[in-house]
Amino acid sequence: MYKHILKPILFAFNPETAHNMLFSVLAFLRHVPLARTIIRAIYKKDSPTLEKEVFGIKFPNPVGLAGGLDKNGEFYNDMANFGFGFVEIGSLTPKPQDGNPKPRCFRVPGDRAIINRFGINNKGVKNAVEHLKKVRPEVIVAANISKNTSSINEEAAKDYETSFGLLYDFVDMFVINISCPNVVGLTSLQNISFLSEIIDRLLGLRMYYDEYRPILLKVSPDLSHQQLDEIIDYSLRSGIDGIVAGNTTRSRDGLTSISSEKIEEIGNGGMSGAPVHKKNVELVRYIHEKSEGRLPIIGVGGIMSPEDAQDMFDAGASLVELYSGFIYEGPGLIKKIIRHLEK
Repeated sequence: MYKHILKPILFAFNPETAHNMLFSVLAFLRHVPLARTIIRAIYKKDSPTLEKEVFGIKFPNPVGLAGGLDKNGEFYNDMANFGFGFVEIGSLTPKPQDGNPKPRCFRVPGDRAIINRFGINNKGVKNAVEHLKKVRPEVIVAANISKNTSSINEEAAKDYETSFGLLYDFVDMFVINISCPNVVGLTSLQNISFLSEIIDRLLGLRMYYDEYRPILLKVSPDLSHQQLDEIIDYSLRSGIDGIVAGNTTRSRDGLTSISSEKIEEIGNGGMSGAPVHKKNVELVRYIHEKSEGRLPIIGVGGIMSPEDAQDMFDAGASLVELYSGFIYEGPGLIKKIIRHLEK
């Protein structure tokens, strides 16, 4: 139904308009009798054999929604209806921000890729908290948090600390976004000098809460092995609970369906989708081997099929997340992956 009816309609519009249309439909369906029951009957598949405990949390299945789709933390239960075992909301910043000028998102259908430079547009962390208070999550929620674009790197730790404190009682775990290529200076926070200040403050703050919330780092596939080694070593020493590998890439390797002129016309932005899959699988493998399996990893990037998900698990991932695959292949991909893993 998605690939033959809904997708052609959505792909007739620019990606951001299509995104807003889709979420408007989901919001409308909340008020339609039996809509939730029908969606869950079609897409959701319970799988006791795939239940697993990671970071001290019991996941009903290992397939999650990556950050960036439910930007404001308003559709986590709607996403759960499609069968996701967990949902990552955000990125969320302390203050609302508009992001970068439009147009800022581009599809490359021939390569099943997406290039975006949204710039972490969101309504702010307080809006997400109000929604989490109002609508109780029926799924494991990971909060992806980042700094405001206007905050200088030297003061970034305060932004992360603010969002962390406001969200702590309402989510199950945190993903610290230090690797989005669409915010000026953000990837510099992967340098240990900045990273250690951010994480040390969050780890210290966590000690004051009764409940334990795992803290994960989201790293870029564009990092050198030397940079990765420093992050892995710091993560093992500091008490970071795991890694999300990876994020979008500045590279345009793997784009074969469009000309170099068209690539130049699109301009800056992080690329996701099928072309980044191999690169991110190798990122997962490197982290898994370098940490000797001591750092649980969520593998994300270009998972467009059950076999792609299997690649991530074979490389050492404990869980996986979808984004571009959900856009191109539709919500049926989740059930396909679960069935594949059951076999």
